[in-house]
Amino acid sequence: MADSRESRPLAELLGGLASDISTLFRKEIQLAKAEASEKLSDVTGALTSIVVGAVLALGALGVFLAAIVALLTSLLVNMGMDPILANALAAIIVTAVVGIAGWTTLSKGLDALKASNLNMKRTAASLGRDADIVKERL
Repeated sequence: MADSRESRPLAELLGGLASDISTLFRKEIQLAKAEASEKLSDVTGALTSIVVGAVLALGALGVFLAAIVALLTSLLVNMGMDPILANALAAIIVTAVVGIAGWTTLSKGLDALKASNLNMKRTAASLGRDADIVKERL
């Protein structure tokens, strides 16, 4: 028995192919939108972490750092250093240590935003497979 696909006219087959391709690309666009939304959610989460981390760090460190500067100043004065010089040196030491810690935290958040983490790999792979299928059918 002849297959029903063999008995269909060429125009009908091409119409069906065009309809299938149209449906396929609509679904691919839906997938791309869903994946882009997911990536946007990842970016929003990373930005939220950066902002919250920065605000908390600034608030908590302000008072604590002032106490550390006062403690270092006291130690340096007890070692015989001039109080003004001791205060300046203590502030520089504390600033350097806190600056390194802050930069490390911000770098972690910025790494989460790198472009390689935002690629829509599933959509690209799916579109590639779909293009191969369309080439096979034509």
